[in-house]
Amino acid sequence: MLTIEMIQEATDRIKPYIYKTPLLRVPALDEDLGCQVYVKCENMQKTNSFKLRGAMNRLLTLDKEDLDKGVITASSGNHGKATAFAAKSMGVAATIVVPDTIPNIKVQGILSYGANIIYSIPSERLALAEDIKDKEGLTFIPPYDDYFVMAGQGTIGLEIMEDLEDVNTILVPIGGGGLISGISTSVKESNPKIKVIGLEPTNVSRYTQSIKEGKRVTLDKDSRTLADGTGTLTPGEKNFPIIKKNVDEIFTVDEDFILKGTNLLLNKAKILAEITSAQVIGGVLQGKLKFNPQDKVVFVLSGGNIGMDQFDKFKDFL
Repeated sequence: MLTIEMIQEATDRIKPYIYKTPLLRVPALDEDLGCQVYVKCENMQKTNSFKLRGAMNRLLTLDKEDLDKGVITASSGNHGKATAFAAKSMGVAATIVVPDTIPNIKVQGILSYGANIIYSIPSERLALAEDIKDKEGLTFIPPYDDYFVMAGQGTIGLEIMEDLEDVNTILVPIGGGGLISGISTSVKESNPKIKVIGLEPTNVSRYTQSIKEGKRVTLDKDSRTLADGTGTLTPGEKNFPIIKKNVDEIFTVDEDFILKGTNLLLNKAKILAEITSAQVIGGVLQGKLKFNPQDKVVFVLSGGNIGMDQFDKFKDFL
C-alpha cells in the first residue's frame, strides 16, 4: 500500500529534479469562489505538470537492468512529457503511446525531450503500450496505477501543508487517480482534519460512478471531455481503494463550468492553466460545494500544457 513514508522518501529522491512549485494567494478570486483562495501551481512545474513528480520517482526506483531496456508508457500527454524528460535526464530511451486526439502542444513537448511517439485510438493506448512492452522487452512506467508514481504525486500534499499549515480544504482534479491518491494519503496521514475533495468531468465520471456502484466500472469508449488530461475510462486498480478511503467527497463538473473556470483563471487571476486544472474552479462555480469566507482553500492546478489552438475548440462543447 501507499504510505506517508513512501511519500517522504519520494520527496528526497526527486528533489534534485523538480521545482517546489509556488502556493499563491489569489484574493482576486475570493468573491467568485466564496473563500480565501490559494492555488498550487503545478502548471509552473518542469514539463508544466505534476506528472514529473511521479514519473521521476518511478524511474529513480528502477534498477539498471530495467532502465537499460528502455521505457514505455501510455499517456494523454502530460505523463508522456514527464516520462520523456525523466528518461532523458537518466540517459534512457523512451517511447510514448498517445491518443490521436492529443493537443499539438503536448506532442511537441514530448518530442522536445527526444522520445519516440506512437499514436493510438484513445481507449486503446494502455493496451497498445503493454503489447509493445511485451514484444520489445521495454519497461513500463504506469501513468497512475502504481504506488511509486502515487508517492511522487503525494509530495504535493506535503508541500501544501508546509506552506499553509492551517489549510482547511484541498481541491484536486481527477483523471486516472494518481494525483488525488498521493495527495490524499500525504494529507490524511498527516492531518485527518484537512478535507480532500476531488472533481472530475460529468462526461467522464469514472470515479463517481464506481463509488456509487461499489466497484470499478469502465465508461463507454466514446466518453469525452475538453479536460483532455482526464480521459481515463476506468479507475486505477490500486488507486480506487485509496480514494475510497482518503477522499472526503467527489463531485462532477459540467463542460461549460470547466470552461468558465478556465476563463476565470485566465481573465481574473491572470493564470494560464490547462482545462483539466479548471475542474477545481468550475465545481465551485457550478455550486457543487460552498465555503465560508474565512476558509483557506487550495485549488491544485495540475498542469499548464495548453495551446492557443485549443481555445478554438471550445465552441464545439457549449
